[in-house]
Amino acid sequence: MFSKILIANRGEVAVRVIRACKEMGIETVAVYSAADRDALHVEMADESYCIGGPLAKDSYLNMDALLMIAKRTGAKAIHPGYGMLSENPEFARACEEEGIVFIGPSSQVMEQMGQKEVARSVAIASHVPITPGSDILTDLAEAKAEANRIGYPVILKARAGGGGKGIRVVRSEEAMENMLTQVKQEAKNSFGDDGIFMEKYLEHVKHVEVQILADKSGNVVILGDRDCSVQRKNQKLIEECPAPVLSDAVRAQMYEAARNLAKKVGYVTVGTVEFLVQKDACYFMEMNTRLQVEHSVTEMVAGVDIVEWQIRTAAGITIPFTEEKVGKTRHAIECRICAENAKTFAPSTGTVELLHIPGGVDVRFDSALYQNYEVPPFYDSMLGKLVVCADTRDGAIRKMKSALSEFVLVGVENNREMHMKFMEDGRFLLGNYDTDLCEKVL
Repeated sequence: MFSKILIANRGEVAVRVIRACKEMGIETVAVYSAADRDALHVEMADESYCIGGPLAKDSYLNMDALLMIAKRTGAKAIHPGYGMLSENPEFARACEEEGIVFIGPSSQVMEQMGQKEVARSVAIASHVPITPGSDILTDLAEAKAEANRIGYPVILKARAGGGGKGIRVVRSEEAMENMLTQVKQEAKNSFGDDGIFMEKYLEHVKHVEVQILADKSGNVVILGDRDCSVQRKNQKLIEECPAPVLSDAVRAQMYEAARNLAKKVGYVTVGTVEFLVQKDACYFMEMNTRLQVEHSVTEMVAGVDIVEWQIRTAAGITIPFTEEKVGKTRHAIECRICAENAKTFAPSTGTVELLHIPGGVDVRFDSALYQNYEVPPFYDSMLGKLVVCADTRDGAIRKMKSALSEFVLVGVENNREMHMKFMEDGRFLLGNYDTDLCEKVL
């Protein structure tokens, strides 16, 4: 097992990884930008180092600085969290060349599955159903030609994207130039890679993902599935585990596809295979070669510490349990609490003047917030994840409503009231909603 790990990230996920490391007896090294000097992960880690200015490109995306700190501190591994460099094969390869373990799949696997257009090719070779799409687009003319071939509407995707960034739906040729420019710039700023490809955009679908855990012995364990269909502008807002109103046949097909993909590429550690579900058909969308924001909701049902086992499998430890031992009978819901204006949804900043976190059995709030913390304007707007678990879906919804009513955050505008609307919406209560639900509720 690693004696010391550097966390190449910030905020909630950095805190989550530090907590797992503490429980495992592993020392931690935090890095931070000039804007994050007072961040919680900086205080919680055993060692902390400033690596640059407030913009991510000057700090958290600075590969050379991260590797320098890792070598200086004697960190044997780097945990990339999610976002930032978590799906960057160049960074994974640089770690390998320096003899530092990248806590994730190998750079070769990441190039295959982390770059979404290559993952499509692997899926085709594995006989997994996919939607029509393109290779990496070279210019506007090619984008228009491919869109005409596939048929509008289409969706532009950053090959290194994640977190709802680097995605745009294009419904006409007239909109293509502007949308392509936007998505390339956003991808470059967020991931340091402006490679863009295109897929057919399916309407009225569910977004369901399968959580996998794999080790170096070739074992692949399915930890469950999640419904992530409650989205606004491709940004997930609410996740459920397991996905409601999903047939046993479709679930079995997704599990088999996820397992086959992982085995085909020799996947190791934690990953997520995402699908679009339309009636009784599912289509491979992408594979996230990293820890997901919404891993917490699966942990509550599965009874498995996903971050701990991500670290253990990266260290070469064999998974000692089978899928039959993974919890499947309970239901969990996660609401992402974001700093945003309740009416315009514009990102918000400010100082946390008052914070009350709800408690009780099977209630969890993953966050890096604390009293008097000043929310900076430079990063993602997510402040934390409120997660509840109960024996039934109805029970989980009631528990979430109770937790939301108890949650208090003064000083920073946030979306608590929006989540209450969903918990009381008839379509959400039935569970048969799709990715259009946000447009109907908000």
